[in-house]
This record gives sequence, C-alpha cells and structure tokens, in this order.
Amino acid sequence: MRTRAAFPGFGKGKPSPSKGKTFPPEILTPDEVLAILEACGGTLLGARNRALLTVLYRSGLRCAEALALRPKDIDLAVGSIAVLHGKGDRSRIVGIDPGAAPIITTWMERREAELAPPPGTALFCSRRCKPMTKSSVRELLIRLASSAGITKRVHPHGLRHTMAYELLMEGLPVPIIQRQLGHTSLATTDRYLDHIAPIEVIEFIQTREWTPR
Repeated sequence: MRTRAAFPGFGKGKPSPSKGKTFPPEILTPDEVLAILEACGGTLLGARNRALLTVLYRSGLRCAEALALRPKDIDLAVGSIAVLHGKGDRSRIVGIDPGAAPIITTWMERREAELAPPPGTALFCSRRCKPMTKSSVRELLIRLASSAGITKRVHPHGLRHTMAYELLMEGLPVPIIQRQLGHTSLATTDRYLDHIAPIEVIEFIQTREWTPR
C-alpha cells in the first residue's frame, strides 16, 4: 500500500491539488461520437459496446441506469426505454430516437444467437452473461477515445452531457429535457444545463466588439 510519504511535496494535512476539484464538461461533437462508435469494431463485444454507448448518447441515461436494463425494458417499435430503478430508485419512461434502433437491434439479435443468455440477464452483459460494471465502461470509453484520436476527457456521463447539450441547442423545452434526464426538479435541470452551456453568457459576449490593430 502506498503511503503519503510516497508523494513528495504533500505534507501532513495538505490535500491533493485535485481533491474536490470539478472540471467543466467536455461536449463531444457528432463526428467524435461517430468515431468512438466506429472504434468499437464488428466483434460480438464490439456490437455490445456500440449499442451501450448508443443508448447512453441517444437517451441520456446514467451509466448505472443503462447497465440495469433488461431486453424487455426497451421498446424500439415505440421508441421508449423503461428505467425501473433510476437515481433514488425512481422509475421513468424516456425516449430513444429511431436512428438508434438498428444498432440496438443488432446487439439484441447477436446476444440471443451467440450467447443464449438465461432469463433475467442484463441487456449489456459479458460473454459469460455477467453484468458489466461502471468502471469497465469508463475504461472502455477511455480506450475507444484513444483509438479514435480524441483528446477530450471522455467518460459515460459525458455522453449524457452531450445529449443534454444537443437537446438544448435543438430548442427542446427545458421541462422535457428534465423528464428525459430524470431530474427531480426543474431547478436541477436549469443548473445542469447552465453548467454545460451558459447560453446567456456566451450570447452576450458575442455582442461585444473588438478590433485589434
């Protein structure tokens, strides 16, 4: 086990410089998301990873919510996902767009044909039909982002940020974004979106004029 003495410059009682520090969200562009999805490859687990990341990006689910899904929770004909155990053990129904359906369907079909998982197995599972962990998804995204040549901080919650940002830019009313994200109050969503995209600040600064010599 490494002790404090292993880190020169950190005296007794001195916190780590990064302790408690939060970093601004790094929103991915559509091309960056596509590059990450393409980096998944065409293997069985590649199909799983592609479907999982698509669900995170196109529905804005929290990582834990996505990993708790069962096949019955997704209705691609309607375009809905039932989140049965969201944050605070609250349930909700969210939407997912038609463009995501083929990717999810491919994984579901291959999952059944190649794994024959027993009833009750998580939708996103390992080759041995065991549940995935949040840490494994974080590590997966780091590897895929590196393979895709993306230097931004890429993590599961970043896909949720990216989805929320896109909905905001597309003009979706904040109460609808709130319901999709599963926030308990509109104030929470307002703070969330303002952290991601402080639109009023950006728009005001854009009105300033400056002509350098």
